[in-house]
Amino acid sequence: MDWYLAKLVYRIICGNGDHMAQFDEQLRLVWAEDEMHAFNKAQKIGENEQHRFQNIQAQLVNWKFINVTELYKLDTQTDGAEMFSRIHETIDGNQYQHQVQVKSRTLSEYCTEQFIQSL
Repeated sequence: MDWYLAKLVYRIICGNGDHMAQFDEQLRLVWAEDEMHAFNKAQKIGENEQHRFQNIQAQLVNWKFINVTELYKLDTQTDGAEMFSRIHETIDGNQYQHQVQVKSRTLSEYCTEQFIQSL
């Protein structure tokens, strides 16, 4: 088992979403057997930590998990600890989400390839 640092990306939607697209990028520690398991565990963390709440203007705020875009093997740390978070705003939210999905697919393919090579 090893420690990995995974970047999770969430989209933040306030009210009806009629605002500049916002994304939160978080670095999380994940304890796993290998890269493939670390990637899958990071995706589960992201899915489990999506949430909705009312802000101070009584608008619904939705934190929607997009995907995992980066994964790095590390030394011993704490499982699931958030290491970094950044709110990203962009005019073209759909393009940013597309880039997240492309990075995630590439990472998933790489993790799968590494897992198969380890067998």
